[in-house]
Amino acid sequence: MAEVKLFNKWDYDDVEVSDVALSDYIAVKEKKHHMYLPHTAGRYQVKRFRKTQCPIVERLTNSLMRKGRNNGKKLMALRIVKHAFEIIHLLTDKNPLQVVVDAIINAGPREDSTRVGSAGTSRRQAVDVSPLRRVNQAIYLLTTGAREASFRNIKTVAECLANELINASKESSNSYAIKKKDEIERVAKSNR
Repeated sequence: MAEVKLFNKWDYDDVEVSDVALSDYIAVKEKKHHMYLPHTAGRYQVKRFRKTQCPIVERLTNSLMRKGRNNGKKLMALRIVKHAFEIIHLLTDKNPLQVVVDAIINAGPREDSTRVGSAGTSRRQAVDVSPLRRVNQAIYLLTTGAREASFRNIKTVAECLANELINASKESSNSYAIKKKDEIERVAKSNR
């Protein structure tokens, strides 16, 4: 059987998830997560933790359909992801899938603060972040960063998404997601 490649172009085989904690939550290694298009129409919200089975590129795609006017426009999101992957490949010569995985590993905050309140007094308490939440938050921050960068700007969303992913995979502070993650971790550190 022919090798399944994303967009018939990008190979799944050489993608490594370098963070052990997130390896179960970034669905990219197993055979069933390999597909030509990140559009499965799967029911990933039915059960808790079902979304960990959703291929990681599809989760990225779904997260792009935000802000009212883009609701449900998955084909538009698909096109954006496809273009972004092309741009990533042109800029870095790496497999875009690997760049995405690295970006998600780097962009998820490892420590967060929650509100602990009793009888009218509330203070922040630092807590560790579960691996699933790290992945969820990383995807959210990456797409939000791309969306904000392209808003009222000549750059397309695809270009901004590509930049965001490349910067996040390098842990460069030019990335919105990395900035946010650092800020979240800094606040958590001060509330230990």
